[in-house]
Amino acid sequence: APDFTLSDMDGNEVSLSDFKVNIVIINFWATWCGPCRFEIPDLIDLQEKYNGDLVILGVSLDYDGPSVVPQFAERLGISYPILYGNGQIAQRYGGVTGIPTTFVIDRDMNVYKRYVGYRPQTVFEKDIQDLI
Repeated sequence: APDFTLSDMDGNEVSLSDFKVNIVIINFWATWCGPCRFEIPDLIDLQEKYNGDLVILGVSLDYDGPSVVPQFAERLGISYPILYGNGQIAQRYGGVTGIPTTFVIDRDMNVYKRYVGYRPQTVFEKDIQDLI
């Protein structure tokens, strides 16, 4: 999986390589994306259930208005890190053209699965179980 460094909502820099010992789910999303909104509660549940083994990173592709992201995240109770993405990171991950696009990264930082479009929680849970 391509490493990256992006800013979170507090202005801190976060890199994928910070989470080498974990399974990582990278979820590319945007506040205006309806299917993304359906996935967020499932991702929150997974983060809580597999805390210690799993890290979820939400990469916002709200290019025109990142200022809407913190209020949106608070309203939905997002408990995992939200990073501000850009066209460069979308390209590095194979040209993310549809959202949500979700990558499951194994503990060796390899892309295990890529999903384009909404997936139910059970899909991600099976991947996590396979990798634990």
